[in-house]
Amino acid sequence: MRGLKGKRVLITGGASGIGAATAARFLEEGSAVCVLDRDGKARAEIQRQLPALAGAVDADVSNLKQVQAAFAEAIQMMGGVDVLVNNAGISIRHNFLDITPEEWDKVIAVNLTGVFYVAQTAARHMWERGSGVILQTASTNGVMGYPYYADYNATKAGVIELTKSMALELAPKIRVCAVAPGYVLTPMQRAEYTDAMLDEVNSKIPLRRHAKPEEIAALFAFLASDDAAYMTGQVYTIDGAETAGSLAGR
Repeated sequence: MRGLKGKRVLITGGASGIGAATAARFLEEGSAVCVLDRDGKARAEIQRQLPALAGAVDADVSNLKQVQAAFAEAIQMMGGVDVLVNNAGISIRHNFLDITPEEWDKVIAVNLTGVFYVAQTAARHMWERGSGVILQTASTNGVMGYPYYADYNATKAGVIELTKSMALELAPKIRVCAVAPGYVLTPMQRAEYTDAMLDEVNSKIPLRRHAKPEEIAALFAFLASDDAAYMTGQVYTIDGAETAGSLAGR
């Protein structure tokens, strides 16, 4: 895609799942890539799988000081950050009545507060330089009602509104968009479902399958490219037509 060669890309939650696939895609496009992830084993594995990475930085996105230190480290590794893929997130499958305050706080801290910390840190750097692209991982959970994920749903709705507000304030220097995947077959997703549950979900999706992480990565690459230079402030759904017919809640 046009304009990605030589771009410096930072990906949070970049050591597995969608983040790892996105790192691989940007490397294929000729970008310099640094991933940020708090999982040490996953960082070691992604560096083994993708030896061309500029680096893999340790940070908990819910801790502002760690975010700022990690961002400074990534800048030192690559010389700057042109593109942020703000992707780190967690989920806990629970009945609404059983969600504990501790679980609620944990999901909010990573999925919304962490997204804000990383986005603001990146935006300050990009604003001073005069350009940049910030891409955030939302979800169809942020626009549709899904049972058993009230805390996760709330955070993804927050990411969508944060994205729109950022795009208005940071234009024309910085473009900001969100990607809202539907069901994606990541390790986190697979761990939450039995085979029977997976088959049931697939039966509700018009394309009859989960997305591949590489398919989400391709959308991130396009949105970061020069081909998407007039695209900002929008949320791009990639869900196999799942939400077109409101199938998710049935």
